[in-house]
Amino acid sequence: MKYPIGIQSFRKIREEGYVYVDKTRQIYDLMGHGNYFFLSRPRRFGKSLLLSTLYELYTGQEALFRDLWIHAHWDWQAAPRPVIWLKFAQIDYKTKGLEAALLAEVHRVAKELGVSLSEDTLKSSFSELLYEVGRSQKVVLLIDEYDKPIIDYLDDTPQAEANRDVLKNFYSVLKDADPYIEFLFLTGVSAFSKVSIFSDLNNLSNITLSPQGYTLLGITQEELDTVFEASMQAHDRSKVREWYNGYSWGGEERLYNPFSILRFLQSGQYQNYWFETGTPTFLVGEMRKHRFFNMSGFQTAINDLVNFDYARLNPISVLFQTGYLTIRHYDPELLIYTLDYPNREVRSSLEQLLMSEYMDYPPQGALPRVVNILQALRHRDLEAVVDILNAAFAEIPYEHWQKENEHFYHALIHLTFSLLGAYTRSEVHTARGRCDALVETADYLYAFEFKLDRPVAEALQQIREKGYLSAYADSPKEKIGVGVSFSTEQKGIVDWGVEGV
Repeated sequence: MKYPIGIQSFRKIREEGYVYVDKTRQIYDLMGHGNYFFLSRPRRFGKSLLLSTLYELYTGQEALFRDLWIHAHWDWQAAPRPVIWLKFAQIDYKTKGLEAALLAEVHRVAKELGVSLSEDTLKSSFSELLYEVGRSQKVVLLIDEYDKPIIDYLDDTPQAEANRDVLKNFYSVLKDADPYIEFLFLTGVSAFSKVSIFSDLNNLSNITLSPQGYTLLGITQEELDTVFEASMQAHDRSKVREWYNGYSWGGEERLYNPFSILRFLQSGQYQNYWFETGTPTFLVGEMRKHRFFNMSGFQTAINDLVNFDYARLNPISVLFQTGYLTIRHYDPELLIYTLDYPNREVRSSLEQLLMSEYMDYPPQGALPRVVNILQALRHRDLEAVVDILNAAFAEIPYEHWQKENEHFYHALIHLTFSLLGAYTRSEVHTARGRCDALVETADYLYAFEFKLDRPVAEALQQIREKGYLSAYADSPKEKIGVGVSFSTEQKGIVDWGVEGV
């Protein structure tokens, strides 16, 4: 089986025998709901492949669609439509400047479509292009990554603002171009509230959080089990789900990022494939600045999910729209979305980066420390666990502790135990309270209770009284309560105690 890893061309996939997950029925059904669409999805999720599929469909490339659902339902006798396809990932705006690069692209597309443009400014040239191409037969307009010139400069507000103004002027042409456009599809990461396209185009349907867009991109569990049935037989399905499934834009359907799951199927190794392709360090810095370290269960309203203002950056908006958080649940009565990390790949990777950010990027990364803690817990060596944690606290620069003792303490403890991954449940709820961390190894069950400037005896008493380990009475594993006392003055663990349960 040939996996189309990183291939964004529908033609290449079909002509060269790569496996293709058939989304053409959903594409066809979408067309029955309107003519102007916007879809936001994270990188490496198949946005460009979707537009490539639309391009080949509207230009009448029937042979490419044989054996796909849409082949029997598309009117292949209709004349091919002229298609204007703008791909911002291929426009050299970083070197030439956005306005000059976009103007050159408009003239290149015009030449490709056999149109001669007389205008020489960006707005007038784009307007002329739509008129000349669409006056005899309405045009199909595809714009891929419409917001990339802004997204690429989220850490450079003046440049992002300059690019925003160029795009606002460029997209304003669409407001009066309806007589020349048959179908419009835009993709991007965010619906920027200050880019006029969303206010000027009243008929633009944002399907980012709508049923029509839920599974239009990404791979569902059913698609994985059927299309990749032979490949999946060699793998533990539950483990694959834990690592790579979990994206959702409705709260119910769960999706695999195509890039990650295809890389995994090709190599058979559990690694952080999607995450390693480009996580902006400024985003992790913004999380620390806003004191974010435990993102599970974060609740927010729809406005924070579908758009954001780069001048007043909300990390939650960026984390969701760039794929580091996803929808775990939606309450239609309260209109509240509950967010979480999509899967183990993203959670583990982001928490490692965040832990390094809190510690000012020490020589030893986060994961080796966590592995050492796990090894110590497997051997019931609590003294080693305390030593490792204190070594981590000691590496945090003194100036970072100022006025943030408690915050840094909670952040480092949470991130450390969360990174223990499948062996740990952090802040486990029981009928009578909440355990800071419950760690399970092959032979032991540990209930950790951390106290800030409070005695260890108080922590151990709470473990007993709240019955944090009582639910595991039938387990043959040794059950151990661990009380830990952290001193804000000394910036480290000053006492700890162990009690069998």
